[in-house]
Amino acid sequence: MTKSKKITLSASSDIPFSKLVLSQSNVRKVKAGVSIEELAEDIARRTLLASLTVRPVLDDDGAETGMFEIPAGGRRYRALELLVKQRRLNKTAPVPCIVRTDGLAEEDSLAENIQRAPLHPLDQFRAFQAMREKGKSEEEIAAAFFVSVGVVKQRLKLAAVSATLLDAYAEEEMTLDQLMAFTVNPDHERQEQVWDALKQHYSKQPYEIRRMLTEGAVRASDRRAQFVGLDNYVEAGGEVLRDLFQTDDGGWLQDAALLETMVTEQLNEEAEAIRAEGWHWIEVGTDFPYGHTYDLRRIRGEAEPMNEEEEKTYEALKAEYDKLEDDYAEADALPEDIDARLGEIETAMEALQNRPVRFAAEDYAIAGAFVSIDSSGGLRVERGYVRPEDEPVVEAEDDPDGDTFNPDTDVEVADASDQVTDQDDEDEDDDGTKPLSDRLICELTVHRTMALRDALANDPQLAMLASLHAMVLQLFYHYGQDSCVEISPRSTQFGSQAPNLGDAAYVQSIDLGIETWAGNLPKQPEDLWAVLTEWDSDSRDALFAHCVAMTVNAVQEPHHRKPRQIAHADILASTLGLDMVKAGWTPTADSYLGRVTKAQILAAVREAKGDKDADRIAGLKKPDMVEAAEELLAGTGWLPQPLRTVPLAADLYKPEFEIVDDGGVAPDEAAVEDEEAALQAAE
Repeated sequence: MTKSKKITLSASSDIPFSKLVLSQSNVRKVKAGVSIEELAEDIARRTLLASLTVRPVLDDDGAETGMFEIPAGGRRYRALELLVKQRRLNKTAPVPCIVRTDGLAEEDSLAENIQRAPLHPLDQFRAFQAMREKGKSEEEIAAAFFVSVGVVKQRLKLAAVSATLLDAYAEEEMTLDQLMAFTVNPDHERQEQVWDALKQHYSKQPYEIRRMLTEGAVRASDRRAQFVGLDNYVEAGGEVLRDLFQTDDGGWLQDAALLETMVTEQLNEEAEAIRAEGWHWIEVGTDFPYGHTYDLRRIRGEAEPMNEEEEKTYEALKAEYDKLEDDYAEADALPEDIDARLGEIETAMEALQNRPVRFAAEDYAIAGAFVSIDSSGGLRVERGYVRPEDEPVVEAEDDPDGDTFNPDTDVEVADASDQVTDQDDEDEDDDGTKPLSDRLICELTVHRTMALRDALANDPQLAMLASLHAMVLQLFYHYGQDSCVEISPRSTQFGSQAPNLGDAAYVQSIDLGIETWAGNLPKQPEDLWAVLTEWDSDSRDALFAHCVAMTVNAVQEPHHRKPRQIAHADILASTLGLDMVKAGWTPTADSYLGRVTKAQILAAVREAKGDKDADRIAGLKKPDMVEAAEELLAGTGWLPQPLRTVPLAADLYKPEFEIVDDGGVAPDEAAVEDEEAALQAAE
């Protein structure tokens, strides 16, 4: 039997650094991985952990020159070279090398790079964990491997996942993204339960894992969590789940019962302070439905004026603000310190302008306040609302005939000739100075009314003022109308039709406008005309636009079909360029996805993302599909059909009416019927 030849390993030798040169035979041409600087620091910390592979440099006659070239290990050589340049390593320092003479230099380089087995990520996670257990801090581990502390935290979090799941990851039964998702909840038993449940699922997407691990938890971005404060919640013994691998808006509060208790206690404490102001009643709630104050009369208090010192402070701040703006008016960008100072001044001026509001003693006796949490987690106090049952009883004045006129229910009759008597016919010989008869007054004022109409028709500016006065009286004042202009704007309230309506940015914007205008209007309706006449045209125009906007109603209701109004709403939206995406509407579980069928969810995803994503979630159960679709549709700008605005075009909106011979308009019945049929089919 022939004996096999024993393998002889290449000789190793310590060669002075000055005798080494780079070889052109190194196959690595593209820079990748750890930088030369980081590698140099690692060598300085731990010395050289792997020898260089070198070959003797030969002269033209094939004789060795005493120099050695490096076909494999060029990055290590450059790191050593950097240390020499930095005078941290001697030029003659011996470098451990493997000296090769057989084969090709390119073969050495290629073999070293190809046959190097990369470290499995799990081994890195466990290595970091072992170093942590041996006393190394996260900062020390990060410094040793030239990574951020955040990376170390992530690796340690991955290493802390259930051993069962780590084994599944090692066996490639689970992806790294899935493993990352499991770090959200540190409970190993719950992790394993979710993994077992997912084995039956068609899809095992990371977002499904996060959802299942955080069921029953409350997001830290929730208004209740913001109101209580995360630090206070944790101090009370609550646990917060965090995701180190994705933006989690602060995480999830695990103990929902504890949170509710803390919210209730804190709200009640705040309510006691408000009750101490002397209000007739206080109503407390985490949130009230949008429009909860519509049937109540609002009493507006007087803002407490600034004292002399506050006025001086405000004027000084305003002068400084104006000067800084003037000084840097031509600058392309403000210096950081100037920008910061302007922000400080604005904050200080706003604090001075937000004056405490004082109410009369009789107001406290009949009015109350709502105490709740606003959408950002701050305390919301709505003061000065009077319930109908608390309204003061006012004795009605009878007319001369003993009949009481109610302006809210009684209807005036335009032609009252048959309802009034002409006393002149009965007493035409009476020489006394009697008041004019009702009939004569009616006739005279009819003439005056028609002349007033004619005069107003020739004065557009005053006509606008009169219509503005009439609208403001009805939209901003609780009691009857004090205008002869019979314009009746109606502002329909939609709180019950759309849950969480008050959280939308556009709703908050229109509500802020209402509050601002109401604060600028006089308290008594009889003072309104004088105030409006004193305002400049820009202010009146802005208030007029706001009043008209409050009357818009484009709601499609099954019990009240109005296809022509809806068609006009489409034209109005197109003319305004309304974009519900820019306005802030997004398809969420609450706003849309949880309210439609699975087929409609898939249709939305298919339209926004394509067939691949729609098919991927098609096999999910409804709750999982809603969660997945919400994530897929985020940021796509997708809108359901009722929210879309079609660009305005000349041939796009043909009028749904036709001109008739007598100059009037008649509805296009076919168009109306078609739209009504479409609405019925949609239901």
